[in-house]
Formats: sequence, C-alpha cells, structure tokens
Amino acid sequence: MVPQAGSIDPATLFPDRRPLWLEIGFGGGEHLAEQAAAHPDCGLIGCEPYMTGVARLLAEAEARGLTNLRIVVDDARLLLDALPDGCLERIFVLFPDPWPKARHHKRRIVNPMTAAQFARLLRPGGELRLATDDMDYARAMLLALLPVRNLAWLARGPADWRVPPPDWTSTRYQGKARKADRPCVYLRFERVIGGRKKP
Repeated sequence: MVPQAGSIDPATLFPDRRPLWLEIGFGGGEHLAEQAAAHPDCGLIGCEPYMTGVARLLAEAEARGLTNLRIVVDDARLLLDALPDGCLERIFVLFPDPWPKARHHKRRIVNPMTAAQFARLLRPGGELRLATDDMDYARAMLLALLPVRNLAWLARGPADWRVPPPDWTSTRYQGKARKADRPCVYLRFERVIGGRKKP
C-alpha cells in the first residue's frame, strides 16, 4: 500500500518544527553526521536501506552526541510518498547507485517521478543537491530534473557542476571516485514558485 502524502507529520519527528533536511542513501553517514554537527538547529532525516551504513551512522551520532538526526531504514520512495508538501528545506542525493545496465535504469533513485516529488517536498527557496561520478547518470539526472517547472538549476558555468559547494563534506564514495580518477558532477537546484527561473 502506497502511503498518503502527508501521512507523516514532521512535528512528530521534531516537535519544535525546526527546518528539515533529508539525505537519501547516506551510505556510511559521513556527510549526514557532518551536516548534523554543523547545523544543530536543523533536523536531519537520513534514509538508507543497508544496515552497515545505518550502524556506522548510529555509532558516529552517539560518539558526537548528535540529537538532531532521525533515520529511516527503508526504500526512500516510501518516505517521499508519506511526507507533506513543502516540508523540506534541503534534499541531498549523493553518489547514488547508478545502476549502469539499461535494464536496471528503472531502479535509479533520481528519475522523472522522484524529480516531481523533490519539487513537491521542497519549500520555496529550498535546495536539492545531487552528486555522481557516473556521467551517464549525471545526464539522466538532468533529463529528469530540467523539465520540472518548479526546479531551477543553479549552474551558471562549468565550475558550478565541477566543484562541490563551499560547505561540502567528502564521502567515501567520492574518495573512491577520485582514487579511480573519475570526475564528479555536483548539481544544485532551487525550488521556485510558478516556474520562474533565475536569470
């Protein structure tokens, strides 16, 4: 059964109604833990189906005393379906599995359906950040996201997708890509109102 949009009330996660950020597929949790530590006034939700990564993040959160984390151990699409409109200030999808074989492309977490969900869930001015070291997946991400009326790509030149944002925290997947000499792509989108694009 598909959850109804809004069936999860964010106030049950953080009763003080602080800004909510979501990371989908947090892997070992390095990025999520750093963001939680750097932004204690935000509530961060991490979604990861693999217990190894969840256990790493839990250990790190306990060691650092991070209390602004909530973890969902399941398919992120179920969470996306259940959250209400405009409840997120930021969404991260960093180095997701590219599922490189054509017959597996339907398993990619970034696709036209989830792109529409990202736009629905972000508040106006909210930001979507993506990263990948798979150039085919980078193209697929852009093909899925650029047609979404309420998402504006923030790139103004090549450096904007070749260089990570200033507050970037490196992940072990990024480290593997660099070690293998694979370039990384960093994409940033802003939720805009009425389809207005920034100049």
